[in-house]
Amino acid sequence: MRVIVTGSTGMVGKGVLIECLEDSRVEKVLAINRSSLGIQHPKLEELIVKEFIDIKNYTENLKGYDACFHSMGVSSLGLNKMDYTKVTYDITKALADTLYDLNSKMIFSYVSGQGTDSSEKGRLMWARVKGKTENYILNKGFKDAYAFRPGAIIPEKGVKSRTAWVNIFLVVFKPLFPIMKMSKNITTSSRIGQVMINIALEPSTLKHLEGKDINQLATKAC
Repeated sequence: MRVIVTGSTGMVGKGVLIECLEDSRVEKVLAINRSSLGIQHPKLEELIVKEFIDIKNYTENLKGYDACFHSMGVSSLGLNKMDYTKVTYDITKALADTLYDLNSKMIFSYVSGQGTDSSEKGRLMWARVKGKTENYILNKGFKDAYAFRPGAIIPEKGVKSRTAWVNIFLVVFKPLFPIMKMSKNITTSSRIGQVMINIALEPSTLKHLEGKDINQLATKAC
C-alpha cells in the first residue's frame, strides 16, 4: 500500500508517519508539509507545499497512492470563523477534491476531534467547522472514508507536540501514562496510526472513530 500523510510535523501526524514507516504493509509514504521533516528513510518521500490551498498544482506528485491520512490541523484559539474555516475546511476540501479526481478508489482518513458537530448547527464554531469538514469527506465518494475523533492522546516513540504548553503538560503527567492508557477513552499516537493502516486494508463499519473505538480497533489488530 502506498500512502499520503499530511501534518507529520505535528503530534498526531508524526505518530501516523512513524507507524507507516515501521509497517511492512506500507510500501511508500509521501509526506506533505510546509517544511521539511529532516528525516531519511527508504520509504519516505517529501513534498513541500507552502500554500496548501494550491495542492491541485502538484497532481503529478500525488498519482499512484492508495490512501491518504490527513492529520493537519490547528487550534481555533484566537481565530475567527473565516480564518479557521480556511485552514480547516477549505484546505481539506482542496486536498480531497484533488485526490478524488486522481483516484476515487482511494481511502481517506481525516483527523477531526472529540466533540465535533456533525449537524453543523451547534454553538461551538470549531465543532461546526470540523463537522462540515467531516461531512464533506465522508460524502465525497471515496472508496472509503473515516473521521477520527480522538480526545486525549498520549504521544509515543519520541513524538512531541508543536505547542509548548502541551509538551509541558505531557512531561508533568508522563509518570501517569501507564494508568492513563488503561482508560478506554484515552488513546495514543501509535494506535491512531496503526488503526489508519488497518482500516485502509480491512474496512470498518464505523466511520466516526472516537478514542474508545480507536483503542478497540487497535486491540483487535494485535
